[in-house]
Amino acid sequence: MTHLSDKELLEMFRDNETRSYAFNLIVRKYQERIYWHIRKLVVHHDDSDDVIQNTFLKVWSGLDGFREDSQLFTWLYRIATNEALTFLKKKKNKHMVQLDDIEQQFASSFESSPHINGEDIQLKLQKAILTLPEKQRLVFNMKYFDELKYEEISEILGTSVGALKASFHHAVKKIEKFVEES
Repeated sequence: MTHLSDKELLEMFRDNETRSYAFNLIVRKYQERIYWHIRKLVVHHDDSDDVIQNTFLKVWSGLDGFREDSQLFTWLYRIATNEALTFLKKKKNKHMVQLDDIEQQFASSFESSPHINGEDIQLKLQKAILTLPEKQRLVFNMKYFDELKYEEISEILGTSVGALKASFHHAVKKIEKFVEES
């Protein structure tokens, strides 16, 4: 049953008798990918858990209105991205700190992470990504780590493919410069 197509899952969701089961299958199918997408944006595990919970609450309440104009995955990513960006804005406003301070906290959390060796190029890459403007960081993460096509990112962010290519190009150049200088 775990190999059901999105179309089959949506049909099951629309049937009141299988609604909860279908939603559970949707969550299981996409939870890990959505979690890591959110985690790259908000960095901290606990924050990521909060954002993913909010994401799937919104998915539950909005799935009846999903018109299937895009893929289910793309729709989920859009919700997750918006929730992560909303979380970051609230965090910034709540703590009344500069974005640079938040980015410094994120960089410190990478250094103390048991998953990243301090000598590792991964640490440099993550620090470089944190120096990017929000839009470039988002596009870079979605293209490089999530391996999404520009067309998919365009659907998720509502931005033209050309603008996304330019954002990715600028992000790569800034990351290269950061790595060379550090």
